[in-house]
Amino acid sequence: MINVSIYMTADGLITGFRLSGHALYSEYGKDIVCAAVSALVINTINSIEKFTSDKFSLTEDENEGVIEFHMVSPVSSGSNLLLSSLALGLEGIAREYADKFIKITKVKSS
Repeated sequence: MINVSIYMTADGLITGFRLSGHALYSEYGKDIVCAAVSALVINTINSIEKFTSDKFSLTEDENEGVIEFHMVSPVSSGSNLLLSSLALGLEGIAREYADKFIKITKVKSS
C-alpha cells in the first residue's frame, strides 16, 4: 500500500507531503496505481520548481519507495494550487481503487 501524509496548516494550506510504500496493484512495470501516483507527484514537484520561485526540500529513496517534500519558503499561491491539485488527484485515485492501494492521512503542520 502507498501511504501518503499530506502536511497542512490549520487554515488548510499544504506545506508538504510524504509518500512511502508501493501499491502492489500489479507486478513491477505494470502497476497502474503506482504509475498514476508517480506521475502526479513528479509533475507537481517539477511544476513547483519550474513555475514558481518557492524553495523546497526533497528527499527520495526509490528502492524503499519514499518521497518526502517540504516547502522551506512561504507557500505562494502557485505552489498552493499545485499542491492542492496533487492532493485532489491522489484522493481521486484512492476513491477509484476503494482505498485498497493508497491511504491518505492529513497531518497538521506548523
